[in-house]
Amino acid sequence: MLEQAVGHVFEADPRDALAPRQRLHLVLLGVDSVARSTAFYEALGWTKSPTSNAGFVKFDLGGYALGLISREDFARDAGFASPQGSGFAGLGLIYLAKSADEVPRILAQAVTAGGRLVKPATRTHWGVAGYFADPDGHLFEVDYEDVWALDDDHRLVVDKLNA
Repeated sequence: MLEQAVGHVFEADPRDALAPRQRLHLVLLGVDSVARSTAFYEALGWTKSPTSNAGFVKFDLGGYALGLISREDFARDAGFASPQGSGFAGLGLIYLAKSADEVPRILAQAVTAGGRLVKPATRTHWGVAGYFADPDGHLFEVDYEDVWALDDDHRLVVDKLNA
C-alpha cells in the first residue's frame, strides 16, 4: 500500500472489516497557535516530547499522547474545506493501526457499526490514514505510519520514533 502515490484512496470490502483494539493512541487538538498552546502546557509543568516538531507537538500521557496541530492543518487533513462553519470541532481521537492494510478495514468496521466515513483510507506523505465519525459526530482518525513506535501491548511509545 505504501508504494502507491500520495492521494491514492483505498477501499475495503465490508466482509474484510476489522475491529480495532480497544485502545486510543492520541487525543488531537486543533489549535490556533501550536507555539502558544505548547507554551501553555509546558507552563502547566508538562514536558514536550523530544519527537515533536514545530507543526506537531506531543505530550506523553502514559501510553498515549496529547497532540497539538494547527486547526487549519487538522481540518484540511480530515477533508474539511475550512475549520470554520463546516462542523469541524478541532478535536479528534487517533487509533494507530499495526499495518497499512488495517486502515481501510477498520474504517469499514466503523461504517458497518453505524459510523460515518469522513475521509477514506488515503495514501499520505507519511503512510495511510482515514477518518470516521461516530453517531454523534465525534471525529476519529485511523492512521498507519512507519515512524510510530508501539510496545508489545500496542501502546504508543511517545518519546520514540522508528527510523
